Amino acid sequence: MKPRPTAHKREGDLAAWATKATAFFQEAPLTAEIVMELGRFRLPQGDPADRFLAATARYLGLTLVTADRRLLESKVIPVLPNA
Repeated sequence: MKPRPTAHKREGDLAAWATKATAFFQEAPLTAEIVMELGRFRLPQGDPADRFLAATARYLGLTLVTADRRLLESKVIPVLPNA
C-alpha cells in the first residue's frame, strides 16, 4: 500500500495546480469607476456582492457566468448560465 502524502505535500500540489490553472486570469480590482456604475442600474435583489459583480461586468464589458436565477433574469448585464 502506498503511503499517503503529508498535508504539506498536498498543499504544495494544490498551490502548484492553482498557480497553473489561474495563470491566464486577470483580477478586476474594485475601482471608483466601478463603484459609480452601481448607481446606474437596479437589480431585483439587494445582495451587495451581486451588485459589485454586476457593476464590474457592466463597466468592463464582460459577460457574467452565474447560476443565480435573479441575475440571469435581470437583463442588466450579459449573463451566461452556469448550471
